[in-house]
Amino acid sequence: MTEQESLILKIMAAGGIIGLAKLLVDNQKITLRLLFGRVILGSGIALTSGVFLIHNTKLDELALIGIACALGISGQTGIEWLFNRGKNKNEPE
Repeated sequence: MTEQESLILKIMAAGGIIGLAKLLVDNQKITLRLLFGRVILGSGIALTSGVFLIHNTKLDELALIGIACALGISGQTGIEWLFNRGKNKNEPE
């Protein structure tokens, strides 16, 4: 496994763990669908931290994982907010 593949797996794992942790502290009933959805969403958003490598190719691996964690937390919250906002607009009053 190359360094890049290893880093991608670490970032995905960090994002997945963040998604799982957010699910555990939430008041919603835990379902398998919600579990997989949060893990996939957290992993996907965390991978967007690779964009920072475009501007700074010498960014340390630990710094990149930290950025991935920050994006995993804030990005997931933002996407859920936008989804719920759009969902509420479509409901009749």
